[in-house]
Amino acid sequence: MSQRLKDKVAIITGGAAGVEGEVMGIGGASAWLFMQEGATVVIADIDSKRGIKTAKQIEEASTGNQSASFMKLDVANESQWSVLVDKTVAQFGKIDILVHSAGNAKSASVENTTEDEWDEHFDVHSKGVFLGTKHVIPVMRKSGGGSVIILSSMDAMIGVSGGTAYSAAKGASRTFSKVAAIQLAKDKIRVNSVHPGYTDTPLARDAIKRITADGSLDPRIPRIPMGRIANSNEIARAILFLASDESSYITGTELVIDGGVTAQ
Repeated sequence: MSQRLKDKVAIITGGAAGVEGEVMGIGGASAWLFMQEGATVVIADIDSKRGIKTAKQIEEASTGNQSASFMKLDVANESQWSVLVDKTVAQFGKIDILVHSAGNAKSASVENTTEDEWDEHFDVHSKGVFLGTKHVIPVMRKSGGGSVIILSSMDAMIGVSGGTAYSAAKGASRTFSKVAAIQLAKDKIRVNSVHPGYTDTPLARDAIKRITADGSLDPRIPRIPMGRIANSNEIARAILFLASDESSYITGTELVIDGGVTAQ
């Protein structure tokens, strides 16, 4: 069977939510898919407990030379990025793919968003994306190229009633991907952004529980032309495409996966 990421080394931030039998985050689902397609995967996350468990399960499921490991990372901490990149290169010799899927989310209006909440969202979705990309550039350049995939959101493209800091920070990552793509094209480093719509993830479930705690119906479904929520694997397969050589002429683009929401 053809493996689309054979012998590639990938770092996936926010990949701890990939425990079998539980609802997976997009990073966790991507980690499993990448391993199945031949990649060695480094899961980088602040959640050590689930991250270690996910990496162990992926490692045990591997049938080839792939491996999976966990390294703790606060994406907003530059020194931790430096350590992560150095350790990955020391252990595996290179970095071919970087997936920025670490995330947080809180819904609030402009008036009700605090400065701390604003900073927390930009730390993860903007600063973290910048720092990680910055630190893998020399490694990817040395090995002749690579692929950086930034998990943005459909909320980076449309106005929403809440989620002020989240939408703004995701918008920053959307623009950053284009700037980086232009600068790094000469080095054969591709940078693209993925924009999921409503997706069934642990983070989304926590948010929707708060909204429907009073017995209200899920407000997302009526907004989706396809009439359903995406699952993490549907987003992970798009990330896989951008990570693979099949997308070798794609850089600086944005891939929207939202069931038709932004087409309205």
